[in-house]
Amino acid sequence: MQIQSKLKCLTGFLFLILSLMVCNPAHAYDNPDLLPDDQTNVIDLARVLSNQQRTKLDNSLMEYEKSTGWKLRVLTQYDRTPGLAVRDYWDLDERSVLLIADPRGGNLLNFNVGDAFFALMPRLFWVELQTRYGNQYYVRENGEDNSVLATIQTIEGCLDRGGCQVVPGLPKEQSIWTLTTSILGGLIAGFAAFPRKEGKQIAWGWLLLFSPLWVMLFGIFGIAPVVTRTSEILPLVRNSFSFASSSIIAYLFAKFIFQGNNNED
Repeated sequence: MQIQSKLKCLTGFLFLILSLMVCNPAHAYDNPDLLPDDQTNVIDLARVLSNQQRTKLDNSLMEYEKSTGWKLRVLTQYDRTPGLAVRDYWDLDERSVLLIADPRGGNLLNFNVGDAFFALMPRLFWVELQTRYGNQYYVRENGEDNSVLATIQTIEGCLDRGGCQVVPGLPKEQSIWTLTTSILGGLIAGFAAFPRKEGKQIAWGWLLLFSPLWVMLFGIFGIAPVVTRTSEILPLVRNSFSFASSSIIAYLFAKFIFQGNNNED
């Protein structure tokens, strides 16, 4: 009897919760009434931008659309959103990009990209754009407003140059990553190049055997991201010098180890 009474109470409690959910739907999460009466290119519901930034960005997007035909729109939201109503409000089409900034998620940025953009900027471009300017570290250091403005500036820059396969520029995190992989690739190449037999200067067989690893670390992860994202020569020289230096250090260290073992024998 006690078990049955508990089940009845639990069932009644669940029924009450479901009733409240059905009778009180959260209309605020999809409310076209949140759209302004006049036309604007920026709807800042989350108050990410200042009044001056909002006005300047609105005018800039208007002029850019007139001169190029590309339609860029910005929507910031927090606990309320106009939802799908923005499609009709802005008449979004294949030549439109909607940037949605929502601080509630792990990443600030989301995009609704028209099909015409993918011919100039592939899907991986938009993923990289989101992770670069929308990640929590960038937003914490630069602010939500600068994240939105930098993203729009990057999109316009890529459109002006006829498209981008990757996001231009080498951020600090990626610069450190390319340097690290270059050093690691050099260490592997240096250890592999040291000859295990007397009378040789370089163990070409071992160096070629490990080439898929050190070439991938140095070439693909250390050099390719630099030359595809920036025209600056300093990161390229720095990574190349780091690769060569670490190779020499690893070669000399391997020589010290192997010669020390031979002397003990």
